[in-house]
Amino acid sequence: MDATSHAVGTATAGGRVVGGQAGPADPLVPYLSADFPWYGLDDGWTGRRYLMQAGAGGPRTGAPGSVDYGTLGHGEEPARQYEPRDMRRFAVVVTVARRDSRRSADNTGTLEATSASSAAWLAGSGLLAATWPGQLDRTLRQDWLDQQSSLAWDLADDLAGPGWSTLSLPVNGLPQPFRYRESEYGWVLAGEAPGVLLGAYGRGVSAYGTGFSTVPDLTAYTRP
Repeated sequence: MDATSHAVGTATAGGRVVGGQAGPADPLVPYLSADFPWYGLDDGWTGRRYLMQAGAGGPRTGAPGSVDYGTLGHGEEPARQYEPRDMRRFAVVVTVARRDSRRSADNTGTLEATSASSAAWLAGSGLLAATWPGQLDRTLRQDWLDQQSSLAWDLADDLAGPGWSTLSLPVNGLPQPFRYRESEYGWVLAGEAPGVLLGAYGRGVSAYGTGFSTVPDLTAYTRP
């Protein structure tokens, strides 16, 4: 499993980042600098679309191809803090670049190649950050998030294990196998797509009715 995703995965809870730094004023810039195609829900989704974040886990920040992963949102934006009776409906698609082993950002070690487990970890941690139990205060929330993130890491590292089932969904119109799991907080899935690794998470939107496709024009995700 890719150590990059473990190191930067917690960034899914915050705003847009590139290599752990605040993103530029134009939110499209990090997305357009990626050297891989972006995926979102296909035309079967007629609701709102929006940018979330793009991130880098290697030492190439600011250079072409410096982005390693990113997320595109669909539906209502996940709450960033607890809201009583939060009933937001959303689906978030995680696109992860296929990367061979490489040096870490601080040049002190080697990062593993990305895999479907990388997408599963980013999706799982994103779901946790968006759906934490409201009865927890801020301190207990962090303890809970750390504990659940460790569980999500273990699950993502064992996609062939009993914690996951198989779900076939269309990618660019063709059926593609994914590993899928549900919890009380929502659902997570992970698999592969042409040129990338693909993950997704959501709540209130059925995973069984979703389909994915490349995004030819990201400006569709910048409209109000």
